[in-house]
Amino acid sequence: MKKSLAALLGWMVLVATVFAEEKPTYPEFAMQKSNVVQVREGIGNVVKKLEAGGDVTIAYFGGSITAQNGWRPKTTAWLKTQYPKANIHEIHAAIGGTGSDLGVYRNAFDVLRHKPDLVFVEFATNDSGASPVNIWKNMEGIVRQTWRANPETDIVYTYTFTADKEPFILQGTYTPSASAMEMLADFYGIPSINFCPRIVSLKQADQLVYKSNEKEIPGKIIFSGDGVHPHDAGHEEYLKDILQGWNAMKTLPAVNHAAKLEKCFVADNNEAAKMVDITPDMLKGNWTKLAQGDKNYGFTNRTGEMWTANAPGSTLTFRFKGSAAKIYDVLGPDCGQVTISVDGKEASKPIPRFDSYCTWYRLATLRCCEGLDPNEVHTVVVTIHPEQPDRHSVAFRLKDPEKELAEPKFQGTNVWFGKIMLMGDLVK
Repeated sequence: MKKSLAALLGWMVLVATVFAEEKPTYPEFAMQKSNVVQVREGIGNVVKKLEAGGDVTIAYFGGSITAQNGWRPKTTAWLKTQYPKANIHEIHAAIGGTGSDLGVYRNAFDVLRHKPDLVFVEFATNDSGASPVNIWKNMEGIVRQTWRANPETDIVYTYTFTADKEPFILQGTYTPSASAMEMLADFYGIPSINFCPRIVSLKQADQLVYKSNEKEIPGKIIFSGDGVHPHDAGHEEYLKDILQGWNAMKTLPAVNHAAKLEKCFVADNNEAAKMVDITPDMLKGNWTKLAQGDKNYGFTNRTGEMWTANAPGSTLTFRFKGSAAKIYDVLGPDCGQVTISVDGKEASKPIPRFDSYCTWYRLATLRCCEGLDPNEVHTVVVTIHPEQPDRHSVAFRLKDPEKELAEPKFQGTNVWFGKIMLMGDLVK
């Protein structure tokens, strides 16, 4: 009996140990010493293709700074002069105000379906408020998705400057978000180009001002009007760093990155993130698929397609096996609100598809559920609520709030749904 009890206790300890070991563990975060260029395994694959001529596709994946008419098209134009035999295609995959948390979901549609040979990834600025762990999960997901699709696609991280991050540059480190990305880049051999030191050094030399409303200051470069989004002269400085990085890496050999996928930096990274289509069988009510010329059709360049409805009680229902689900949708002045039910349990309050910026329409993310058992199948039902959301949060942007909020522009219970975003897989 004592032997049996001892054996039972031993088994319980073993089980407890196994379960304890299953909890995710993360590297210890540390601020990284800054460099303009980290060569690592370089960009040998894309350089080889450029030199050989033919079609070469370069994607620029990031936020509003990459979306500007700045370092992105300047880089493409420079590459065309350097490799005139190549037919270079530029993929504009940048969306203002978005970070790697959305990027990991939209990577397949906005980047990988174009079969890029090189991807510049710029999310450090918009990831500045994220924890290192979340940055690692999302950025590693992007890396692994990219190399799973094509292990010969080269990746380069780029780090843009914002004036509030000057103290980090002066002390010789990357910003916290860029430091987290550098740790991941070390693990995977991904090169990086850091735009920040050049901007700070020009400021220290009294040759540049970070932000000004002036059109011109004699003898000085006006970097930006807000300390974040560069004027053309600021983007020209960014291009100088691109050229420095390119020239430092262009002689390195081509590398097949497949072997890098054998190990993970963080075991619970978000490689499984994906976007899936909404299909008619998921919809009940007065849904319409947008056609060219319809309001908000322009957003289909990011969602592929979009469905709209406005009748209360109209539903979207889908089932998935995984841990989280969201909807890539639109916020705007006449949008309504929705209720969400997950596995039969309805959320306590409706979720408005309207906020203080909604004098106009923009892409957004409707969070349905997260932290679910990834091994279970879950059912999500999203229903249009009969009442409009409170629209007074936008009043401070209006000249005559009482009058304008009563106008048709701000009336309605409309929703516009693009793709379903899953951490897992759709179940029919």
